[in-house]
Amino acid sequence: MKTALISQISAFFIVGLCTFVSINSCQASPDEAMLSQDKPLQDVKVLVFTKTDGYEHRSIPAGVAALKKLGQENGFEVTETQWAHYFQPDTLEKYDVVIFLSTTRDVLNNGEQEAFKAYINSGGGFVGIHAAADTEYEWAWYGQLVGAYFKSHPKQQNALVKVTDKNHPSTAHLPSEWERWDEWYNYKDIQPNLNVLAYLDESTYEGGENGDNHPIAWYHDFDGGRAFYTGLGHTDESFQDPLFLQHVLGGIIYAAGAEKFEGK
Repeated sequence: MKTALISQISAFFIVGLCTFVSINSCQASPDEAMLSQDKPLQDVKVLVFTKTDGYEHRSIPAGVAALKKLGQENGFEVTETQWAHYFQPDTLEKYDVVIFLSTTRDVLNNGEQEAFKAYINSGGGFVGIHAAADTEYEWAWYGQLVGAYFKSHPKQQNALVKVTDKNHPSTAHLPSEWERWDEWYNYKDIQPNLNVLAYLDESTYEGGENGDNHPIAWYHDFDGGRAFYTGLGHTDESFQDPLFLQHVLGGIIYAAGAEKFEGK
C-alpha cells in the first residue's frame, strides 16, 4: 500500500511538473502560442458567411450543403449565415474559422470590419473560397488578408492546376497536375508574402492574364491569425468533387490550427 501511495504521489508530481513546463513554454509569444495550437478538429466551430452585394453565385447553396456535410463527417460544427450582424466580438469569438463563401462586394460596415479585424488579431482563422476575392475592395486590410483581389475571368473551361506545395493539409492529397473545369480568376494586388500552394498553367486555357505567376490557392499567417484562399469553387459540381472538398477541408484544418503544421 505504501509503495502504491508513493507511486501515486510521484505520478501527480510528474503531471504537475509537465503542466507547469507546458504553460510556461507557451508564454514566450502570444502570437506563436496561438499559431502553434493543436486543437482537435472535433472541437472546431466554423461560421460560413454567404452575403453578397454584387453577383450572387448559384453554387452558394451547394457549397453550404457540402461544408455542413464535411462538418458532419469530420465532427466539427458549421453555422451558415448571410447576415453581417454576426460580425460582433461576442459572436465571432465563438468560432475558430470564418469562411467567406463566394461573398461579393461590400458586405461589412465599419463596425463589423473592426470586429472581424480584432477576431483575426486574436488568432482567428479565415478561409476564402472563390469570390471571397471579389469582396471589400475599399478595405485594404481585407485584401491583404485574402491575398489578392479579383480582376477578371474568361469563360468557364478546363485548365491545368499545377500543385507546387504538398506540405499542407489542403494539397497533400492532390496530384501534381490537376486538370479540372472551373471559372478561372485573374487577380490584381497579389500580396508578396503568400505561400502559394498551386498555380494555373495559362498555356492550357484561354483568357489568363497573370502570366507565369498565376497563383490559384495559397495560405499565410496574417496579423495574428491564419488565412487560406482557393480560387476554385464556382460551380455546383465543385462541391461534389472529393478532391476539391478535401482541399477545402485542409484549408479549414490549417485555419483552425486543428493540427500542428510547420509552414514556410
